[in-house]
Amino acid sequence: MGFGRVSPGVNLYCQRVLIDQHSETILPEWLRFLKGVVDSEDLPLNISRQALQDNALVAKIRKVITKRFLKFLAEEAKKDEESYLKFWETFGIYLKEGVASDFEFRTELGKLMRFESSKSKESTPIGLDEYLLRMSPDQEEIYYINGPSRAAIEAGPYVEMFKKKDIEIIYTTEPIDDFVLSHLAEYEGKKFVSADRADLSLDDKGETEDGSKDENDLALDENDSEKLIKWLKKTLNDQVADVSKSSRLVDAPAMIVNPDGFMTSSMERVMAAGRMEKGLAGDISKKNLEINTANALICKLADLVDSDEGFAAEVAQQIYDNAMIQAGLTVDPLEMVERNYRILQKAVD
Repeated sequence: MGFGRVSPGVNLYCQRVLIDQHSETILPEWLRFLKGVVDSEDLPLNISRQALQDNALVAKIRKVITKRFLKFLAEEAKKDEESYLKFWETFGIYLKEGVASDFEFRTELGKLMRFESSKSKESTPIGLDEYLLRMSPDQEEIYYINGPSRAAIEAGPYVEMFKKKDIEIIYTTEPIDDFVLSHLAEYEGKKFVSADRADLSLDDKGETEDGSKDENDLALDENDSEKLIKWLKKTLNDQVADVSKSSRLVDAPAMIVNPDGFMTSSMERVMAAGRMEKGLAGDISKKNLEINTANALICKLADLVDSDEGFAAEVAQQIYDNAMIQAGLTVDPLEMVERNYRILQKAVD
């Protein structure tokens, strides 16, 4: 999962006598990067390793030290955010592991998370508290989207409507980030919502950057849109679960969204890779395709269906593959390249 492999670095003493070197019980596994000693006056000197794991006093020490350390990090972040970001760059992966694996300390860990966002400076992640301060009063969710880099995310279709409505969105660029936010679930009562969810609606949220409400004047009328959608469902039946008209695309012709609101494309990609490493099938489940019926390419595709349906099917397949790539999902590169050449040949004839 991308977590660092480090042996525990805290030694447990009783009355200055070493009881457990590199103790695996005195701190959670995700704090294994810490170095130091813990000396307890109350543990018996002859305690066995098995009894140590079951000892109630050790469990209490573990909880107290962990909470104190997380409180210390939160205080340091408030005093000197720049220094904390240097710490985060090296050790943030362990804190993310804590969110994904240890429910007990998720509230404290949530305050320590740092991510870039659409309103943060490049290469300068922000805390969730800063995101909340910029939220509009009627915004109920914290939005995020995964991608390989900030540039790739901002060039993709998922942030178009967020930019247009001036809604801040968190950028998650590490494979584990979506698992972290999924386990964190919410922060200060605001739920985390991935921008690639099929059921996401921004129709009644935010305003356009000039202050006016967004109105999308469709180039295709309702009848033509429904006709095209019906044809796309039939043509892409083996690849997509559903096709629908998008209410959140601005410029891009299409986008892939997840019918499963709890599994993002990034999460599914990581899990598929894990299955493949074990020799199991790494197939990705069928996704939904949203089309922008105001986009020139989609409008011309609707006309092409009537004049040259075979070529229209090639173009539709290419639009689907392009959307899959923008979602970070895999397609057959050989088939896509061959189709590209066929489309180019048709264009120059």
